[in-house]
Amino acid sequence: MIGSTCYSANTIQSLNPTCPYSSSSSVISSLRKPQIQNNIIQNTRRRRRIITCNYNRRRMTSAVGAMKTTTSEVGIQNQQELKKGIADLYDESSGIWEDIWGDHMHHGYYQPQSSVSLSDHRSAQIRMIEQALTFASISDPAKKPMSIVDVGCGIGGSSRYLAKKYGATAKGITLSPVQAERAQALADAQGLGDKVSFQVADALNQPFPDGQFDLVWSMESGEHMPDKEKFVGELARVAAPGGTIILVTWCHRDLSPSEESLTPEEKELLNKICKAFYLPAWCSTADYVKLLQSNSLQDIKAADWSENVAPFWPAVIKSALTWRGFTSVLRSGWKTIKAALAMPLMIEGYKKGLIKFAIITCRKPE
Repeated sequence: MIGSTCYSANTIQSLNPTCPYSSSSSVISSLRKPQIQNNIIQNTRRRRRIITCNYNRRRMTSAVGAMKTTTSEVGIQNQQELKKGIADLYDESSGIWEDIWGDHMHHGYYQPQSSVSLSDHRSAQIRMIEQALTFASISDPAKKPMSIVDVGCGIGGSSRYLAKKYGATAKGITLSPVQAERAQALADAQGLGDKVSFQVADALNQPFPDGQFDLVWSMESGEHMPDKEKFVGELARVAAPGGTIILVTWCHRDLSPSEESLTPEEKELLNKICKAFYLPAWCSTADYVKLLQSNSLQDIKAADWSENVAPFWPAVIKSALTWRGFTSVLRSGWKTIKAALAMPLMIEGYKKGLIKFAIITCRKPE
């Protein structure tokens, strides 16, 4: 079931290695011959031991597989169900988001402790893009990208903005057919149909050849990736030699040297968010940095922008509580309603220092 609890290392250790069974004496007590009765008991017990052992073995295999393919301990395990849940969520909710917030489906960037009016949020989303480019040193005209991939493109806001800014070609991929169709319609309407294209595709298996893009852009899509190692490997694969990777994503806090995992309370909070937003296991910024290093990427930089996005979720909640927002959410479907109800959990996670809004950039060696 989507949203099921992920097995942790502690969970694996606690799985019973023995094969418990129960007697069927109530069924066979009426049998008169002791030998027949004993044979039936032994055969029944043997069958139950085999069934139970196989069940426990499957649980163990699933748990170990989860540990191998994730860098966190909380999340949704079934990748096919996860992909369908993500696609359905964005099929349902993208139209509402566009209607209220516009075509940039990501956080805004704000100065810490600044006073923010409701009209500032759309411009803050543009600032997020510009700040990310500056952080990655792409503001230098000599490093202007001419080919861009937008991994987890939403309805294409970043793709169109970057294509116009640099005169570049851009390709966007998303799991949502509704998003891909809407993104292309907006590009065509803005006269960018010959520069920007969108398709339904999996970020863990991108439909592009090696080394194609000067800029690999992932704005708040990494949190949906069930296999972070494969995700980073694909970002590195499609980047051109000398190309830049910009990854902006939700992370959990870095663990201290004395910690082996998050606390049970922290895992519980993240798991609630996972169920609402169709997220797999979370990882930390430090985990991403290690994955980038393992792919021999260079000039790796990371920063915590949690303070800079602090006004965002309260503003989203406020917009959802307007009559227009409230009625739109109710009409959209249960997945959107679940996500809306989980928004306060994101604020709680930020306030507790559990959730981090991270930017991580690097370059592929030439």
